Amino acid sequence: MTRYSARGLHGQVVHELGARILSGRILPGTTIDLSSVESELGISRTVLRESLKVLAAKGLVGARQKRGTFVTAPEEWNMLDADVLRWRVAAQPTQALLDQLAEVRRIVEPAAAALAAARRGDADLDALEQALAGMDAAVHDPADVVQADLRFHTALLEATHNVLIASLKGVIEQGLRQRDLLVHANPGAADPLPSHRAVLAAVRARDEPVAERAMRALLEQAAADFAQLNL
Repeated sequence: MTRYSARGLHGQVVHELGARILSGRILPGTTIDLSSVESELGISRTVLRESLKVLAAKGLVGARQKRGTFVTAPEEWNMLDADVLRWRVAAQPTQALLDQLAEVRRIVEPAAAALAAARRGDADLDALEQALAGMDAAVHDPADVVQADLRFHTALLEATHNVLIASLKGVIEQGLRQRDLLVHANPGAADPLPSHRAVLAAVRARDEPVAERAMRALLEQAAADFAQLNL
């Protein structure tokens, strides 16, 4: 098995098994043959057991005497976990899932924008401004625009100074990334900068109602751009 320097062997095992479960290659209820996995991936029992502990914490696997380690039912999976959600989207980015992610964004981000306007500090403004500058500089490169857009929305959540809201960035990221990758490659999409600048201006002015409205307008424009793709 190839070792990935960014996450190490242990992290790669977690990724490989998690992706297999979320893609359906290992079905719920399946008992995992530890010896077979060790042989296939070329890893030790210690590495595998530590990886399974991580997957258990994400709700993906369980263990019982006589039965061994098995894949749990989907309703037990922690879909708010950033890894679980990423594996789910990568395996099957259905329209229903994208719609659900968009619904979460519509619930969370306008309120987060208002809270950010009330609580933001200078460092928060700097992070938002740098992300926006990155979007402007990358206007002709969809992949770079996506990364800058993600930085903007992550910085906005962090500007709320609420750790629970900030922890939702994995959910926001997946909804945003999948939409952005399609929309920003479409030359007919609206310029994203004005709507983002409106949010930043309201946050800078500490105007909570305007910040909330600006974020709702941004999300409405995002939905309209996505609808034009006729997927």
